[in-house]
Amino acid sequence: MLSLRISASSGVPVYLQLEQQIKQAIASGVLHAGDPLPSTRRTAADLRINPNTVARAFQNLEREGIIRTVPGGGTFVASLTALGPGLLKAEKLRRLRPHVAQLAVEASQLRLSSADLHKLLDSELQELEQSRRTHASPSSEDPAGNP
Repeated sequence: MLSLRISASSGVPVYLQLEQQIKQAIASGVLHAGDPLPSTRRTAADLRINPNTVARAFQNLEREGIIRTVPGGGTFVASLTALGPGLLKAEKLRRLRPHVAQLAVEASQLRLSSADLHKLLDSELQELEQSRRTHASPSSEDPAGNP
């Protein structure tokens, strides 16, 4: 379920906050292709903002091909092929950037080299992938996945 929040003190225009949050909801899998968005009026009422602000955000997202509006039918997340992998990747990278920045600061404070940090990250990713494979598919020898 989409949960939008507006921060009056963030310094970011409200319409941009809406755009960013909808993009993030798509990138994180909260919203999927074909999912309906709340109407402009409903969103404006829920957030207690001007409907024109919501309309501006929706128009910008539609211009980017992220959402589509069906006259008299509502507004929906566009198909993933319309979104393209670039948007999703860019949103995922944007979401990780603060975490990577913090990791870089800590690694620098510990005087870890870039190569050591890369090795550590690669190792963690390999362990996650191995764990995912182990838990995602049961063993072919035992349907329950027991060894």
